[in-house]
Amino acid sequence: MTTLPSAGRRATEIAEFLDQLRAAQPATVGFSGRGRLIFALDATASREPTWDHACRIQGEMFEATAALGGLDLQLVYYRGFDECKASRWLGSAADLHRVMRSVSCAGGETQIERVFEHAIRETGKAQVNALAFIGDAMEEKLDRLCRLAGRLGAVGVPIFVFHEGFDPDAEDAFQQIASLSRGAYLAFDLTSIARLKELLGAVAVYATGGHAALAAHSAKLGGEVLRLTAQLRRSQ
Repeated sequence: MTTLPSAGRRATEIAEFLDQLRAAQPATVGFSGRGRLIFALDATASREPTWDHACRIQGEMFEATAALGGLDLQLVYYRGFDECKASRWLGSAADLHRVMRSVSCAGGETQIERVFEHAIRETGKAQVNALAFIGDAMEEKLDRLCRLAGRLGAVGVPIFVFHEGFDPDAEDAFQQIASLSRGAYLAFDLTSIARLKELLGAVAVYATGGHAALAAHSAKLGGEVLRLTAQLRRSQ
């Protein structure tokens, strides 16, 4: 039997995640004045139980950035045999929801390398401010992923990894990827979907306005995020 993390450990992990988020490389807002965020999802069969949850909570990212000039978001997902696709850049929660509802999960291996390579190409065209990735496994060569994560960090694209489940190998890989890109890592499960919603919103705010916008967003949001941000501020 797997021992699940305690509530106290979860709170510590969230605090560490927000600390990493605050320390991440400052975002560079694109020429349009809107943030640009790649939202990458593992759509293999193991993630089917939580796909609907992801569809429902994605609107938080757009809502959180509305007052900052808005967000342009691109959905990237992989599934099945050698299928990895990217949407056009989307400017509203309705557009993203429509695209996500058209996707179903299918068995297959992870294709994180293709996601990172795509992000590098996209930021070569116009600055991408952050990459948010949700997945539960890593079945590729870690050295290659680490090199790509380092390249993304070098061009100002921190990776914020939301790890579903408790796979220790994936945890180690995802933590290295987040660190090398100057991003952050957080584990979650079905009991912490509401927290995931808030933190995705925080990442979107960071991608749109950087550290100052994140601090203001935390103060406005209140609740758990505000308390944890206050704890981080006191620890500095």
